[in-house]
Amino acid sequence: MSESPQPVFAIEKIYLKDLSVEVPNAPEVFLEREVPTVDVNISSNARSVQDGLFEVVVTVTITAKIKDKTMFLVEAAQAGVFQIRNVPQQDIEPLLGIACPNTLFPYVRETISAVTSRAGFTPVVLAPMTFEGIYQQQVQQMQAQQAQQQSGVKPN
Repeated sequence: MSESPQPVFAIEKIYLKDLSVEVPNAPEVFLEREVPTVDVNISSNARSVQDGLFEVVVTVTITAKIKDKTMFLVEAAQAGVFQIRNVPQQDIEPLLGIACPNTLFPYVRETISAVTSRAGFTPVVLAPMTFEGIYQQQVQQMQAQQAQQQSGVKPN
């Protein structure tokens, strides 16, 4: 009688995949005294690299504006290669959508803070977060789309 192989979830590599900083209205933007509006957009995606290895990328885009003038635009894509083996298929998606992004977020959070500071601005410090809510939202949206397709709604 053989035992089933133990599940494996391991970080193989964490790296900064892409980083972009733009300060299009420098140096005049540094003379502004108004408080900018800051827009934060966070997303993640995953793909299989080889059997049992997955790349997950968390992308954060920060845009700061005063009225219609852009103060700065920062985009950072923090990535990781994760080994996932001997895990039931239904558990792989939550690992890729929740556990892996949760692992990467502190790295991209630090990068955003450091880069905005080096660009000459007050550091943008993102609040700690978890990707569980984002993942659940994505699952609900997919379920709603599938239900709509199965309800017999046919194009004309």
